[in-house]
Amino acid sequence: MADKTHVNLVTIGHIDHGKSTLVGRLLFDTGAVREETMRKLKDEAKLKKKETFEFAFVMDTLKEERDRGVTIDIAFKEFNTQKYYYTVIDAPGHRDFIKNMIVGTSQADIAILAVSAREGIQEQTKEHAYLSKILGIKQIIIAINKMDAVEYKQERFNEVKATVEKLLQGVGYNLEEVEIIPVSAYKGDNIKNKSENMTWYTGKTIVEALDNIKPVERPIDKPLRLPIQDVYSITGVGTVPVGRVETGVMKSNQPVVIMPAGTKAEIKSIEMHHQALTEAKAGDNIGFNLRGIGKGDIKKGDVICPTDNPATVAEEFTAQIIVLNHPTVIAPGYTPVFHIHTAQVTCTVTEILKKMDPKTGQVIQDNPEYIKTGDAAIIKVKPTKPVVIETQKDLPQLSRFAIRDMGQTVAAGVCIDLVAKK
Repeated sequence: MADKTHVNLVTIGHIDHGKSTLVGRLLFDTGAVREETMRKLKDEAKLKKKETFEFAFVMDTLKEERDRGVTIDIAFKEFNTQKYYYTVIDAPGHRDFIKNMIVGTSQADIAILAVSAREGIQEQTKEHAYLSKILGIKQIIIAINKMDAVEYKQERFNEVKATVEKLLQGVGYNLEEVEIIPVSAYKGDNIKNKSENMTWYTGKTIVEALDNIKPVERPIDKPLRLPIQDVYSITGVGTVPVGRVETGVMKSNQPVVIMPAGTKAEIKSIEMHHQALTEAKAGDNIGFNLRGIGKGDIKKGDVICPTDNPATVAEEFTAQIIVLNHPTVIAPGYTPVFHIHTAQVTCTVTEILKKMDPKTGQVIQDNPEYIKTGDAAIIKVKPTKPVVIETQKDLPQLSRFAIRDMGQTVAAGVCIDLVAKK
């Protein structure tokens, strides 16, 4: 594990297009889930009258364990390819999948987008593709899943592939860098093993594509930033915050400051996948223990920083956004919830500076009265309470956000400029 590069993978796609089954199959085929566990899940799936769900259960049973607080890093399941050591992020089947997907995607290096061969592109497929791009995922693999349901027909694969290519191009992905693979996650076609049912396909399997990604950049030379994803109270251990090191390196015994509050503490111990570490680097999902703080001193959305280089707390910021899905219009005064790294803060849109063409970035209009679904814009934003955010040029990892309202993601964007709190 130590000598392989660690890569974070998120699976995205429309509901019921087979994300969970795909992950379960990946874990099983790469040996991360044992045969006997799989047998148990298969029996359980039969009992629950959910035949074909055993692979999906791999992630879902973990979710139950996590809800009962059995272990702290169970949302992350890992597997190996020849070159890389992968962590799968996100618990599928989450009621509020998009919110989860935003946190998951903003932490991922690479995404697998599942598209059902039977149904083709759906609303969430589009939304997830847009979000991936805006949230900074540079590499994406497309799994055209459920090929068994369309009798492994090449014509159907080609039809769906053409619509997916059009979508990805519109969002701004370079098609030459995207693998589009026909698979059946349930039957195991083209996940790890080449499919005997699709001899017409000569490209890579999912595992081969994962082994063939471009190396992931790790901003280790930047100052430490670790947004808190959750805080657990563990008997005998105390308060254990968990999260991913976005930039820099965290070491045990290091003095740190918790922003935005400015509370000082010291790193007592660090652990990843139940192994104690002396240091954690950018890209690592970890749990850790702090000296010198009480239970209420740290919460989801806080950011751990070095004492000599704390993160910026914004008085207000300027952002570039794309409106994904708003039932009416967004105008100055609009105050929805912004999901910025792991923080959730109500913010007010104070001004709309420019409206742009989302495909080209050309300015269409200065100071428009409102923007609506499909528009891209530059806006000014005022958080209603202190929140850490950085600009895209300084620390892109902490510059991205999504805007949620009425139970859906209405927009996504990045911070391009800010006024720091005095």
